Amino acid sequence: MHYASPRATGAFIRVNCAALSESLLESELFGHEKGAFTGAIQARKGRIEEAEGGSLFLDEIGDFSPATQAKLLRALQEREYERVGSSRTRKADVRIIAATNRDLEEALAGGKFRQDLYYRVNVFAIFLPPLRERKEDIVQLADHFVERHAARMGRDVRRISTPAINMMVAYHWPGNVRELENCIERAVLLSTDGVIHGYHLPPTLQTADASDTLGTGTLAGRVGLFERDILVDALKRSEGNVTEAARGLGATPRVVRYKLRQLGIDARRFRRGR
Repeated sequence: MHYASPRATGAFIRVNCAALSESLLESELFGHEKGAFTGAIQARKGRIEEAEGGSLFLDEIGDFSPATQAKLLRALQEREYERVGSSRTRKADVRIIAATNRDLEEALAGGKFRQDLYYRVNVFAIFLPPLRERKEDIVQLADHFVERHAARMGRDVRRISTPAINMMVAYHWPGNVRELENCIERAVLLSTDGVIHGYHLPPTLQTADASDTLGTGTLAGRVGLFERDILVDALKRSEGNVTEAARGLGATPRVVRYKLRQLGIDARRFRRGR
């Protein structure tokens, strides 16, 4: 949202509101003057001031106290604020992007979140479903985290095995994307052959239901699933090269192409860069 906007050349500042106490959060957002409180040995800009002309991302805005909500509302509505310990009014030209995992409508009903602030920040709402409701994102996110943590740890981990993918897709992810990243970080650390296998994932994912070790359905259906796993794994290793995949399986390219057509697998999607 920031980098695709006219403010892209301005600063993008992030604040994790849940990690700060009420007094620290106010100082973090609005800044403070020297001597405003114990430990304020010099004046400090707030995040709103640092984001001038750009965007300010407030993560977990639902954790704001009523007093901080009132001050934020003023900054949004009137585009002005004061540093803690100052009477000088400053102008603010900042786009606010806010996120929360709380149900703000429920907080409104319980009197824990100001109605006027809610409608002020709810100009354009984006609802992001939990990870368990968007299974199609799991593999892309997992691949991204493998690349990130393998580079950070200096480990040569290149791919995730099909059984491990099946386990991740079957899991319900109560911790959403953060839990997925933690699982992948662990698996990258444990991998010894450049591949993340099912046994590298946490025990919570290694149940019979999650790994589908019991299997269900007819013999033909279960054999088909087994064949699919073998072919997809071979295509990942060969980066979509059917001839190379066939060689690794001890089969002919003609047989592998027949099986791919039969199972509806497109080898092109495993090619590098796609």
